[in-house]
Amino acid sequence: NRREDHEFSMLALHLIQNCMVYINTLMIQKVLAQPHWQGRFTPRDYAALTPLIWEHVNPYGRFDLDMNTRLDLP
Repeated sequence: NRREDHEFSMLALHLIQNCMVYINTLMIQKVLAQPHWQGRFTPRDYAALTPLIWEHVNPYGRFDLDMNTRLDLP
């Protein structure tokens, strides 16, 4: 609970958020560069685009559990 630890955690969170915005921007640019989308967007559509999305991010990872197998304890 030290102040330095909180500051480090916040800086790490900001870095992750910035990385997500950067990756989302690249993904949006890649999709919009496809011929299928050329000429389909209006200026209003472009104004509504944002890289500040996170619904596609799973912050907890993926866990494949076999509920029929018991793990041995060390």
